[in-house]
Amino acid sequence: MFHPDLMRHPDGCPALVLNADYTPLSYYPLSVWPWQTAVKAVFLDRVDIVATYEREVRSANFALKLPSVIALKQFVRPSQFPAFTRFNLFLRDKFTCQYCGKLRDLTFDHVVPRAQGGRTTWENVVTACSPCNLKKGGRTPKQAAMPLHIEAIRPTNWHLQEHGRSFPPNYLHDTWHDWLYWDIELEA
Repeated sequence: MFHPDLMRHPDGCPALVLNADYTPLSYYPLSVWPWQTAVKAVFLDRVDIVATYEREVRSANFALKLPSVIALKQFVRPSQFPAFTRFNLFLRDKFTCQYCGKLRDLTFDHVVPRAQGGRTTWENVVTACSPCNLKKGGRTPKQAAMPLHIEAIRPTNWHLQEHGRSFPPNYLHDTWHDWLYWDIELEA
């Protein structure tokens, strides 16, 4: 019987990476490694293979089914707070303008403008669409009569991972479903 994994190019066979407690290292972005990194980690005895693709890689005297799910042998303690990046900010704010609720043309806005002494920190930056950002200009939300939908806070990694579960990736291999906890109805 034909199996789609047999025809798959190895580059299309990433491995889902689980921590030693069998939870994903990250939901968003989803913790995946290219097949080469996963195979190297197997040979270095740093991971256990949990599930495989049907696709094999071979050498002169060895064949290995490509890992589709691997678990680290050493537990990696996640940091409590994420780095301040544009992507993490958008994820904290669920990719939504915090002034009008639009989901497109996103930028970030300083709640207290830099011209008024505002700094680039989690507590002073929110996601804003370009029209709202332009409308607010160099004013505070109160001065511009543009109330925020949420208070700007410093999120924890757990906070961002929970938000990330709302945005499942376009592709999830069948062997990954037991390890991921999205409310998904993905059918190819």
